[in-house]
Amino acid sequence: MRITRTGGGRGRRAAAVTTTVLTASALLLTGCSSDDGDSDASDSNGNITLKVADFGQFGYKEAGLFDQYHKLHPNITVKEETTANEQDYYPKLLQQLNSGSGLGDVTGIEVGRIKEVVDTQAAKFTDLSKTINVADWVSWKEKQATASDGTVIGAGTDIGPMSLCYRKDLFQKAHLPTDREAVATAVAGGWEDYIKLGEQYKKEAPAGTFFMDSASAMYNAVVSSSAQQYYDADGKPVYKDSASVKQGWNLAAEAASKKLSGGLAQFQDPWKAALRKGQVASMVCPAWMAAQIQTYSGDDFKGKWDIARAPGTTAANWGGSFLAVPKSGKHVKEATELVKWLTAPEQQAAVFKAVGVFPSNKGAYDLASVKTAKLPYFSDAPIGQIYADEAKSIPEAVLGAKDGVIKDTISTQINNMEQRGTSPDKAWKDATDTIDKAIG
Repeated sequence: MRITRTGGGRGRRAAAVTTTVLTASALLLTGCSSDDGDSDASDSNGNITLKVADFGQFGYKEAGLFDQYHKLHPNITVKEETTANEQDYYPKLLQQLNSGSGLGDVTGIEVGRIKEVVDTQAAKFTDLSKTINVADWVSWKEKQATASDGTVIGAGTDIGPMSLCYRKDLFQKAHLPTDREAVATAVAGGWEDYIKLGEQYKKEAPAGTFFMDSASAMYNAVVSSSAQQYYDADGKPVYKDSASVKQGWNLAAEAASKKLSGGLAQFQDPWKAALRKGQVASMVCPAWMAAQIQTYSGDDFKGKWDIARAPGTTAANWGGSFLAVPKSGKHVKEATELVKWLTAPEQQAAVFKAVGVFPSNKGAYDLASVKTAKLPYFSDAPIGQIYADEAKSIPEAVLGAKDGVIKDTISTQINNMEQRGTSPDKAWKDATDTIDKAIG
């Protein structure tokens, strides 16, 4: 998920990679709109200006890719128009698609929206299947952007394979394993093992600390590691009967009742404060989360955090976007070539070096800047290897048009169980009532 740095469900923080070592930056991005202008601008000399409309942080400017592209194609200038919050960006995108004006030559689409766009707006986007080789991406990624007739409306940018971030010093004080391989072994049986580890932690937990930050984050990881989540293959909402939703909900309720969680809504001020005070012992950790942790934990906890593989045998994915080319643009050919270049292995690796978001193009995994990447703040965790291994075991999930609405509503009610003591039965009823009204 790609959100602003100050809140919401898609938290990402800039990170910088140096050759084979990844280090998170402390920069907070609040959105960096480029110069306004005509997205279809061209002059009598054949010079073209392409507008890339996106949200949050895609990392292209930070990696210097737009300048590099201009050097390779002197007649093309790329300007980025960024909306800080995806929740503001998406309604505007729909309005522009409906009106046929104001669109970028290239536009970003969040993974939580891709199914709805594929189902309702595919005809308005260029088919990229003849430009990109879909086999170059992790298989489930490009299928998310593929319409029923085989057209591919988006090229995958990044993904968010989940790991487990944990505080070695707090685990040691609670007499839990601290070596990343030992931690991975302790939770190898799945998220139930993670709960058991939390119960052990609580017995000797340092005062004022919590085993996990949020039961809703754990819930999201449980559901995201399953092929069936909120919808079935026919597009029918099945969240009430979904095995992964039931498992995630029950585990979240158990964590709340046993007070294993701090009940901290991620990216909000109490969550940031808890990290700063060193109160969180572990959390679900998609690739982009590490830089969030470093930013808010600060220098005092450098080397005290580590990263282990996620619980269970299947990994989860949280986050990722696509680049699409609206058919209405005046420079569709040039925009399509730009998308192909931006999502190629070398460019995805450059973005990983610059801001720490993990590539979806498998070709990047064998490049040295990805394969040998480590995070000094997290005890030199070999994140290139960890994330690549996790990416290979992420199941091909069925996405639905209102996945985001369902997930966010359920997460809110999990927070109510943690923070207000709402009973699981009432919380579930409140969630389902709200969801049914929202999705019809």
